[in-house]
Amino acid sequence: MTSARRMLIDANTTPFYHVINRCVRRAFLCGEDKLTGRSYKHRRGWIVDKIKALSAIFCIDICAYAVMSNHYHLVLKIDVEKAKSLTQRDIISRWCQITKGHAIATKYMNGDALIDGERMLLDALIAEWQERLSSISWFMRCLNEDIARKANREDECKGAFWEGRFKSQALLDEQALLACMMYVDLNPIRAGIADSLQSSDFTSIQERLNALSPNSITPLIIKTPVDNSQPTLHKSLAKFDGATHLHRQTGIPFHFADYLELIDWTGRAIRHDKKGFIDNQRPKLLNELGIASDAWLSSAKDFRRQYSGISGRWDAMCAFKLQQGGKWCRGKSSSEALHPNQPLG
Repeated sequence: MTSARRMLIDANTTPFYHVINRCVRRAFLCGEDKLTGRSYKHRRGWIVDKIKALSAIFCIDICAYAVMSNHYHLVLKIDVEKAKSLTQRDIISRWCQITKGHAIATKYMNGDALIDGERMLLDALIAEWQERLSSISWFMRCLNEDIARKANREDECKGAFWEGRFKSQALLDEQALLACMMYVDLNPIRAGIADSLQSSDFTSIQERLNALSPNSITPLIIKTPVDNSQPTLHKSLAKFDGATHLHRQTGIPFHFADYLELIDWTGRAIRHDKKGFIDNQRPKLLNELGIASDAWLSSAKDFRRQYSGISGRWDAMCAFKLQQGGKWCRGKSSSEALHPNQPLG
């Protein structure tokens, strides 16, 4: 039975989530329809622009994204502390950018005096809106409704545009986050529609690489920068802060140079026509985390299918599932391969 979204997403357990949504129509979401010859590639830009616009409104950062021909992937981070720090005016201003708001909120923003009943109503509205501004469900609702309306207008039709509600995976620890981001960033290469990270259009890794100095990139896959300097990116993209714990940082808990080294190595390994994959030159992150090469490459290819709605240490996965009211989750062998030092369950 399908679980309620509030049970699948718990920012207190983990702020990181992988979400996926797929187009329901036979026509492509963003690619080229082979039956009609019509191209929908421009819609990929719609999605990227919209997720960035929404990230600036919501307290949700984008760790990774990939917009494919008939579906898209996002790795999102809920910034609960930022949501808690918003003032009443901040909350109203942000929420009114995506909805009409409320007459009482408009009255308050204009500086008009409120009676007791109006103040009580405003406080209730602000509490509700503050919670929604850190909600992935509301983020996805605003994203999908906007894209569906634009596509329906362009197609001159009505009806469902998306296959159903979005699917989500909770990423409970560093290994799960790293594997999922790699899976998302390498989507076009794995699908055979791009031959390098630089040519992987509408992906976060392409955006990060384009922001680097041209001298630090080669035509093959990438050349890892010699330091951990951050490229200048859109503010919606989460930064790599190099922290060592998932819950004790403001961005992605790895060094940027280490991530680039790993994605370069992984990209070469999953492409049979690329030379340079030498197992004894394993990336620093794999050595630090103790992950075997075969297990890592398997996760880079099949992360989405290895798990259901949870990824992490097996004991943490079971605890999260029990918290949801369930008794079984998928991915024990994959979890144990990515977490070689975890207790046996």
